Amino acid sequence: MQKLVTIFGGSGFIGRYVARRMAKAGWRVRVASRRPNEAHFVRMYGSVGQVEPVFANIRDDASVAAALTGASAVVNCVGILAPSGRNGFDAVQSEGAARIARLAAEAGIARMVQISAIGAAADSDSDYARTKAGGEAGVREHLPDAVILRPSIVFGPEDEFFNRFANMARRAPVLPVVGANTRFQPVYVDDVAAAVEAALAGKVDGGVYELGGPDTETFRELMHRMLRTIRRRALILPVPFFGARAMAWGLDLGQTITGGLFHNGLLTRDQVRNLARDNVASGEHPGFEAFGIVPTTMGAVLPGYLWRFRPSGQYAEIKDSAKNLRT
Repeated sequence: MQKLVTIFGGSGFIGRYVARRMAKAGWRVRVASRRPNEAHFVRMYGSVGQVEPVFANIRDDASVAAALTGASAVVNCVGILAPSGRNGFDAVQSEGAARIARLAAEAGIARMVQISAIGAAADSDSDYARTKAGGEAGVREHLPDAVILRPSIVFGPEDEFFNRFANMARRAPVLPVVGANTRFQPVYVDDVAAAVEAALAGKVDGGVYELGGPDTETFRELMHRMLRTIRRRALILPVPFFGARAMAWGLDLGQTITGGLFHNGLLTRDQVRNLARDNVASGEHPGFEAFGIVPTTMGAVLPGYLWRFRPSGQYAEIKDSAKNLRT
């Protein structure tokens, strides 16, 4: 019988790539999501019945245990960039990850991959980084041989980074950037999924792995790269941190006083704290080389999905070619 892997957050940005790879590798895949009705697209990743979305809330023992029933391995891709209602940083990234590991251990599941993030640290002043570290500690407590992956910022067709700023550049002549000199090491989403697949295949030992792409660039440089790719011009306006903190404070306050009716998906105080630190591999842990993976460059991927933000969209190449024709 085919082995079964349960992927929490399997319909999300990283999770869907993991689900696709595991299905192609011959595993049965259970995609655990809070909204399984919105995750039916994952069924297409495998043969009939091979990939199934199921309900699971990682804040609840019973639904997590049900999603783990019969599984041989588990992957936790659940993470948030900003808290919303009961889904706070501690509840999701720290307690949720520990809950999955505890119930997996009780079910006799030995293999687990936890998606964390570069910069995870128990003593961080960022709730995001602190709870990522808390999740790692909870996983190691119950499954000491788990593989923990810490990617830098992840890019790909469904990302919320390049797509977001490319859309802004299409609508406005100015791009405000917080942390313009902060360095990033963007990693392609399918490379992260390939590392998960290798980990579940037992190709690496348990432990922490930092996943950074081949290009290290500042936030400002990434915006210049994005603008060149979509063939647009915009003024990149560095926002000083004191101004960003004031702006984020106001937006967070708006979410609080409206009881969550206004969700601050623009800029939070915690995101400002994160943007003040470089997001690159520290060198203290192995990276892609341990998996035998050569990370993909941004230049090989970005044009394949950012073309839609070009002034002429899919016809940009044709128009450029036509300019070279002799009249």
